[in-house]
Amino acid sequence: MPHVILEYTDNLSSHTNIQLLVEKIIQVLAKKNETYPTGGIRVRAYETNYYSIADGKEDDAFLHAIVKIGKGRSEKEKEETCEDVFSVMTSHLNDYSNNHYLALSLELIEFQQRTYKWNNIHERFK
Repeated sequence: MPHVILEYTDNLSSHTNIQLLVEKIIQVLAKKNETYPTGGIRVRAYETNYYSIADGKEDDAFLHAIVKIGKGRSEKEKEETCEDVFSVMTSHLNDYSNNHYLALSLELIEFQQRTYKWNNIHERFK
């Protein structure tokens, strides 16, 4: 962990490179290897085609990020993670937001119970 899940409106697809945003988020998290082992990082994005925003009368857009982490990080580490990921999101979409209506949001979910996982990717980073 962490796993970052991006959900975005389909009207963003023709205006920004979502794959590039995914890669930028990976880079930010990989720099936090002391906090999050690189082999556990996952970032994925889902385009949503059916939505309504605000009053539904404009071509508004949104991008929402869910950052899921295992238990045990300090409040400072969690805050820095959220700020860094959100900063990447805002800078990536800055040009778009200058000419379009856009809502950005991010939530952090910290698992309180044990998670069940198997991952041999970690071996590559040892």
